[in-house]
Parts: sequence; C-alpha cells; structure tokens
Amino acid sequence: MSRHFDLVVIGAGSGGVRAARMASTYGAKVAIIEEYRLGGTCVIRGCVPKKLFVLASRYPEQFEVAQSFGWSFGEPEFDWSTLLANKDKEIDRLEGIYGNILGGANVEIIRDRGVVTGPSSVKLAKAGEELSAERILIATGGRPFVPNIPGAEMGITSNEAFHLQKLPKKILVNGGGYIAVEFAGIFAGLGVETTLLYRGDQILRGFDQDVREMVAQQMKDRGVDIKLGAEISRMDRCASGNIDVSFSSGEVTEFGEVMFATGRIPNIEGLGLDSADVKLNAGRAIHVDAYSQTSCPSIYAVGDVTNRANLTPVAIREGAAFVETVYNNNPTAVDHSIIPTAVFSEPEIGTVGMTEQDAASTHDKVNVYVSTFRPMQNTLTSRPEKMMFKLITDAQTDKVLGVHIVGPASGEMIQMVGIAVSMGATKADFDRTIAVHPTAAEELVTLKAPSYVIENGKRVE
Repeated sequence: MSRHFDLVVIGAGSGGVRAARMASTYGAKVAIIEEYRLGGTCVIRGCVPKKLFVLASRYPEQFEVAQSFGWSFGEPEFDWSTLLANKDKEIDRLEGIYGNILGGANVEIIRDRGVVTGPSSVKLAKAGEELSAERILIATGGRPFVPNIPGAEMGITSNEAFHLQKLPKKILVNGGGYIAVEFAGIFAGLGVETTLLYRGDQILRGFDQDVREMVAQQMKDRGVDIKLGAEISRMDRCASGNIDVSFSSGEVTEFGEVMFATGRIPNIEGLGLDSADVKLNAGRAIHVDAYSQTSCPSIYAVGDVTNRANLTPVAIREGAAFVETVYNNNPTAVDHSIIPTAVFSEPEIGTVGMTEQDAASTHDKVNVYVSTFRPMQNTLTSRPEKMMFKLITDAQTDKVLGVHIVGPASGEMIQMVGIAVSMGATKADFDRTIAVHPTAAEELVTLKAPSYVIENGKRVE
C-alpha cells in the first residue's frame, strides 16, 4: 500500500514551502519533495546570495566616498574566498530555518525527485516509492536558459557564478535583463573587467525608457562596456585556457569567463505532466487559472514554473492563495497587475506600476513628473552620478499610475511607495504628505508641476 497524503508538494522553494506549511496548519497531511536543497532558487542560488554579492561589490565606491568625509585608511584588499565562505555559511543557516519551519508544521520532508504518474500519484525517482495524494502542487521553479551556440558549454550561468573558485580578470555577461545587469554590476564592482552584451537596442527591456537609459549610462560611467545590437556566434577555448568569443559583428575577443543571463525557463522536464494531461502554454510553462489550478483538477502549480511573474514574493503569495482557496474555503486570486520590484544594479532601480510608454498607450492624457539630482552622499565628492524620481499620473483622475526610482536605496523606497500605489493613491495624496528632510525620498511628495504631458500618445511640453 502506498502512503497517502492530502497534499504532495513537488519543490521546496519559496512558493512550495509556504503552501506546504499553511496547508498543514489547516489540518492537511502534507509531504514536500525536494531533490536539491530547501529554499529553492531565491535562497540557494538567487536573490539572497546575489544581494550579498551586490553588497560586497559596493564597498569600493563607499571607500572612495568615505575619503571626502574625512576618513583615511590603507589600500583596501578584497578576498573572494572569504566572501564565498561567508555566503555559504549564511545559505546553510537559511536552509536550516526552512527545515525547522516545515518540521514545526508537521510537514514530511522527502529528499528525492518527484515525478507525477497520474492525477493523484507521485513517484519518488530514487526510492522508487509511489505516493498517493488528493492534490498535487507543482512548485519546481525555473532554471537559466543557455542559447544553442557552438561552445556554449564553456560558459556559466547565475548558478555557477555563486561558486567560482576564483574571479576572472575579464568577463562577458550575455543578456540585457535584470539578472545580467545585476551581475555585470557585481563583477565590475569587484574589479573584474566587465562587458555586457545584449542583442537589443537598450538593456532592461520592459522597464521605463528613462530608467533604461539612465542605468545604461551610469553603468558605462562605472566602467562596464555595454555592447548593443550584437550576439555571440561561437565560443572557442584558446591556448591560455580562456575563451575566445566570436561576435556577430566579426570581432573576436578573449575572456576569462562568459556568463549567460539570457532568461530563465520553467523546470518541467521529466515531471511526468503528460501522465495527468497537464497542459502547457506557448512559453512551455504550466498553464493555470486565476487560482493556480492546472488543466488537471487535482493538480495545481505556483511560482516560476507557471511563468506569470517570476519573483519570490509572488511565488509566496501564490502559494498562500492556493491554500486559502483549497483548504480554507476562501477563494483567493493573486493580483499580478501591480507588483513593486527592485533591480539591485548599479545604480539601483525601484519600480511599481506602469511605465510612461504603457500609460501613454492606455490613457488619453497622462502627466509625467521627473526630477534628477545628485544624492547627498555625492555632494562632497566629484562623483557625477544622479538619482531620478519619476511619477506618472492619469491627468483626468490624478491617480498615480507608476513610480520609478533610480539611485541609492531605490529598492527600500519602492516597497513603501508600492503600498500607496496599490491602494490607488492620487498625486494629491502624495502632495498632502509632509516631506521628511533631508532625504532623497522627499522628492516623491514635493514634485509640483508636471515635467511634461502626454496627450493621445503625443508628448506636449
């Protein structure tokens, strides 16, 4: 007789862990299956170690700024192995916390690979045991996509970047999304000669155009070589052990490492989805309805494997909504329309709501407020970097449609701004708020006249 559970969760990342824990507190008998480590992409090889690397990469600039504030010290030295060891120690700590949370909620943790064998059954690939379940939740996340290029196997992805034995002297980061931009900033900040390659006309596709241009320019000012409108045609190992990269332009350049940050794809291979007739969408992600239910009524999916909004807090919210719907008789759908997010690039980005381009295409008339200035930290230095605050409002209703911030602590600020925008705040609501001085964030409530207006898709000064 196979063991029976009310819920079997495949994947112990952020969404799966939240769902498993909550379902158990509502009285369900739950098992969670994980073949690698508890915590998923975010904790093990994503946002947590990446943020630690980002923080490490910012110190050289802080050392430089400190001297303008009267500090003096010897030549700073950086040790990559120390950062790796301390990062690993922190990841181990967090994984232990995840295990304790699941154990404390009486969730059975199974260290194996789960394969769906039918609408109500999951087989453990290593142990060979087949579990029966009233419901199955797939939360297997995603993985880096590597393009089909001759020699691509010589490159690394974000997975391997967290475990490099030594920093290369020169690296090529292939991609233009937030992962590529963040890692380009990390490597450049740690002293690596960094080139960012993107086939499009500007990095950060999908972000507000002013944000894209400002970040690209400041990355260049910080020493990142950004190559646009080009691709890798092939990679070859050269005599030095480095990699010769041939570009579509015909240029050939040698790099110590090549990192592919060319998008992520859902982890669906070998999951046995066909056995339960689980349908995929055009992007090869699991197709789900508003309540995360798949085409098989007993199987649900949350997080990156559904490719709705590939962010850790979204996966957590989807996992919680699934449990509320199924185990608490409280149908809950996650609103993906307004999601505050941050890019830990150099400079940092915080954004919520519509871009100027989106607002102009969906509203008859929008007001755009833009302010750029040097952050206070730079005023005693010769550093030219500026911050930008950009608000986009509906000219007819005064509702704030989008907020975009570039500069220090943008990620921290956008979380608070996201509350107001999610509540439907107007520009008048912002204006009524007394400024906190002297802060950069006060710019959010002191912007008065629009910088320009867009009416029927056309800019009016």
